[in-house]
Amino acid sequence: MHPWPTTADEAIAIQEQLRSQVCTVNELDTVQTVAGVDVGFEQENTIARAAVVVLRYPELEPIDHALARQPVTFPYIPGLLSFRESPVVLDALAQLQHPPDVLICDGQGLAHPRRCGIACHLGLLTNIPAIGCAKSRLIGQHDPPPVERGDWVALTDQGETIGAVLCTRQGTRPLYVSPGHRISLERSIALVLGCTTRYRLPETTRMAHNLASHGVLPQRQQRLC
Repeated sequence: MHPWPTTADEAIAIQEQLRSQVCTVNELDTVQTVAGVDVGFEQENTIARAAVVVLRYPELEPIDHALARQPVTFPYIPGLLSFRESPVVLDALAQLQHPPDVLICDGQGLAHPRRCGIACHLGLLTNIPAIGCAKSRLIGQHDPPPVERGDWVALTDQGETIGAVLCTRQGTRPLYVSPGHRISLERSIALVLGCTTRYRLPETTRMAHNLASHGVLPQRQQRLC
């Protein structure tokens, strides 16, 4: 869709161009597979390592995975994470034998200053419905976070609802969920909850992180009632 930039100004210009193409209308029918992506770094942050794990849904059993490594070509700049991580994630996705119905990204979707976080960017690049599921807030305001599993409050910016502050486990910090591409906020919340068992993070994120960090997949966990 575009050349990969080398400067922050170039990257911001690309986000401004892409934001109008992001679709937050749900286009998902039945979901049979979900994938988590995670990126780590090696050799003093000069090599990016991406892991993708595909799970059968709703059973959350891993059925496919891939690892990819590439030299890092873009610096770490808040709000421009996608230009540092997406190239190697695309490489890992291309290795899959079972492309997923939806991606759950460890990062932002619409909840981004230019409404084009890594989940939006990857969704546009792959045409796969994508969800942003971040551990911390990048932008926006919200009421006090909910404390009961499944409850959420709106994350807003300049009068626009850009995501949800979602409680996935009682007694833990919330997650920041936002649509990435070809999916609504409500469906994003439901799928993140459907992928969460006894831990705060969804199994998609947990398995991708374990594969990226340790080269192994964690055992599937039992669902919470």
